[in-house]
Amino acid sequence: MIERAALPRRREHVKEDDESGESGRPGPGKGEDGPGGKPSKRQDPGGGILMGRPFGVPVYVAPSWFVVAALITWIFGGQLDRVLPELGNLRYLVSLFFAVAFYASVLVHELAHTVAALRFKLPVRRIQLQFFGGVSEIEKESETPGREFVLAFVGPLLSLVLSGVFYLGLLAVEPGTVPGVLLAGLMVSNLIVAAFNLLPGLPLDGGRMLRAVVWKITGKPMSGTVAAAWTGRALAVAVLIGLPLLTRTGALGTSPADISGTETVTDALLAAVLAAIIWTGAGSSLRMARLREHLPELQARALTRRAVPVEAGTPLSEALRRANEAGARALVVVDGHGDPTGLVRESAIVGVPQHRRPWVAVSGLAQDLNDGMKVPAELAGEALLDRLRASPATEYLVLEENGEIYGVLSTADVEKAFVAAMARPS
Repeated sequence: MIERAALPRRREHVKEDDESGESGRPGPGKGEDGPGGKPSKRQDPGGGILMGRPFGVPVYVAPSWFVVAALITWIFGGQLDRVLPELGNLRYLVSLFFAVAFYASVLVHELAHTVAALRFKLPVRRIQLQFFGGVSEIEKESETPGREFVLAFVGPLLSLVLSGVFYLGLLAVEPGTVPGVLLAGLMVSNLIVAAFNLLPGLPLDGGRMLRAVVWKITGKPMSGTVAAAWTGRALAVAVLIGLPLLTRTGALGTSPADISGTETVTDALLAAVLAAIIWTGAGSSLRMARLREHLPELQARALTRRAVPVEAGTPLSEALRRANEAGARALVVVDGHGDPTGLVRESAIVGVPQHRRPWVAVSGLAQDLNDGMKVPAELAGEALLDRLRASPATEYLVLEENGEIYGVLSTADVEKAFVAAMARPS
């Protein structure tokens, strides 16, 4: 199904279904994952109805799943009416069971990706079952092409294994019975899931496998992403045009004479939705790769504003005078020993009229410091963003290794640098 690599919040990879690869705001947000790839319980990422936490990863069923479950129940129910007409209206209950069992298979597919990701110390934000299958939101990229290949391949592999298991079960039951029809349907559906996901284009699993191969050959992950993403876009066009043509020519097993106008429109709509999902997923993968390529340009030391230390009782006007003389753009409140205790927020300074500044002490405008607001000057790239996400704030105190004050880092400055880096060509 889909793996979505999320960065800085979110991640890229489809599977028989959908993919999006979210790309929200680059600025720091609340972190969802703890060190070593283990999910943190500090924040629930949400995404629908929480079904459980296998391996510590939350699994959600999105509201759109109920739409597709109803469609599967209706369509499969119609097929059952032709095969087992004696069921009557009970066929819809059997069809609903099939829909649930099919998505249980999709969940197994996603759990295969999740287990592999956790094995490689890659944090997984959540698994979401939705309209076109499942999404595994993996927070970081694989470090090697070999791991990338394995991470992508395990999902289709598990779907193939499930198809084989259902085939063996089919041999043990009577054909033309409810168990026989259910097992046959699950065997075929899992085979389709595996085959679709092995197509060599992002954001499908096969696209990630192609990316890993090109990465291995060229030594450049970006080259692999570009190749797999454009292959994915070509695949989207092929699905848009080819799926309706295959249906009309009877290549999918249905005689052209038996195809109604409604089925033609349905196939065209399905092809358009699948093509759109693949196309947008490929584009998201390109954007995420570009983002990661520019992340090292975000350095705490380079983005930090020079700051002057002032004691809590210092009038704001005097503190600003000292800052202007020193060429500083930030104020750090310190105690009698020179230890930092708070940061004067830029927004708070702007809110104080000029004529009142001699009578307002900086302590009244300062935000108390906590350990999460203290950032090492050497942090850069994804490590810097992870640190800021863990403790959301507007300003952070940047310290040297020996504990000396280096300056103040503003979230706004990080976001501007991020946007500027993304605007430069790869």
